[in-house]
Amino acid sequence: MATSGKLIRAFQLFDEANKQDPNTEMHEGRKYPKELLYAIRMTQKLNDFAPSATEALELAARCQHICRWEIPRDSYEMDRAGYLGWRQDLKKFHVQKATAILETVGYPRTTIDAVAFLLEKKQLKRNQDTQTLEDVVCLVFLEYYFEPFAKKHTEGKTIGVLRKTWRKMSERGQAAALRLPLSKKAGDLVAKATQE
Repeated sequence: MATSGKLIRAFQLFDEANKQDPNTEMHEGRKYPKELLYAIRMTQKLNDFAPSATEALELAARCQHICRWEIPRDSYEMDRAGYLGWRQDLKKFHVQKATAILETVGYPRTTIDAVAFLLEKKQLKRNQDTQTLEDVVCLVFLEYYFEPFAKKHTEGKTIGVLRKTWRKMSERGQAAALRLPLSKKAGDLVAKATQE
């Protein structure tokens, strides 16, 4: 992984922004701002999954959810149209937040544009970096957030979400997902969703 001075500074500024998250999550006995912990997990998973990732991809992974709490899901209609509108607005918001930080750090416009391209998930399935970012997003969801999600929803909805997640992943990403340290219950749900 690249460790340029600009990358380190950008990570520091992304993390400072995410430390403002009022939502918290416990991990290994320590309380973290939720989006800071998510950002750390994204970087760790990218390091494991794609150790030769481009610097733009490293940056995009770290700021994937930057300041997400500022646009809460319940500020939109709680239906599919509301969800899709929320997701689209979040992408633009994350690009704006990331761009401001990357400009402060002194990144060239080519890098800033590349990070924006990835955050907007452009050319999924066609662009290698976009697909790698999506694989990492899905792997982090499956490893850390899937079981809490499954406890709140019916098995039918859970399997539906799993199938959508699976379709977004590359074959390499799917293979990595099958190696995740999931509980038996979560593993059984993944198997059911992917075999039917």
